Amino acid sequence: MEAAKTRITSIKKIQDSTPDTVVCLVEIYGGNLGRRHELTEPLVDVGRDPDNGIVIDTDSVSRRHAQIETREGEKFVVDLESTNGTYLNDNMVFRAQLRNGDLLKIGDTIFKFLSGQNIESAYHEEIYRMTIQDGLTQVHNKRYFLEFLEGEFSRARRYNRPLSLIMIDLDHFKAVNDENGHLTGDFVLKETANRVRERIRREELFARYGGEEFAIVLPETLLRGAVEFADIVRGLIETHTFIFEGNTIPVTLSCGVAQLAEEMKAPRDLIRAADEMLFDAKRSGRNKVKPTISKDS
Repeated sequence: MEAAKTRITSIKKIQDSTPDTVVCLVEIYGGNLGRRHELTEPLVDVGRDPDNGIVIDTDSVSRRHAQIETREGEKFVVDLESTNGTYLNDNMVFRAQLRNGDLLKIGDTIFKFLSGQNIESAYHEEIYRMTIQDGLTQVHNKRYFLEFLEGEFSRARRYNRPLSLIMIDLDHFKAVNDENGHLTGDFVLKETANRVRERIRREELFARYGGEEFAIVLPETLLRGAVEFADIVRGLIETHTFIFEGNTIPVTLSCGVAQLAEEMKAPRDLIRAADEMLFDAKRSGRNKVKPTISKDS
């Protein structure tokens, strides 16, 4: 499966502002990562039309989708009877107050609302977070995964310690998008990430590898333990009820599992081994866990 390409965007120069009054929306998922929209006007329209204050040029966004209004010094988001709705912290809203740290989803774009006295510091922190975290699922991204795996690979080699990797792919995900729309697909990805993240320990890593593919790095874990954990994850998703806008979406996933072996010379060898098992799991019927064969397991 082709991994999502890293998007490189330029971040506009941050203007000096009065920290007590400036609030903004920062795009953390969408076509203009890192773009900052300062909400200085009492009314700011958001939508597909180019005359909106914030323009989101995608089909999932209505021409006039939502509005950010100011009432008694507070900011509120108001849905303008949009086709696909406006979501605040994963809940559909018609009118709701915005608070620092809230996530606002309009179409397939996600903004983070920032306010308070340390707005510049918060903005810089958010920009850094975007380099290591996936904006949609709020788990680590492929870049951070590769850095983490490289460190654990080197440590395991140096001290002759076990290291296992689980590659995960959602089954029939294209059909979910085609039949229900990309907003449903986004919900499935995020809900899957939320469910799996609950089972990840501090020393482990769960990341979105790209598209509908995820990865779990398990230091100090032999193949047998990794297979057992992968099957727990598989069961969590199979038995979870995914409901979006009143529709129930059946979701399962497949897992490929590999353990660091003597012949592996670089992290990509471990990824390749787990990916091959993932392909085998998909080919043999999906909703399965397929491990490599290891004499050390």
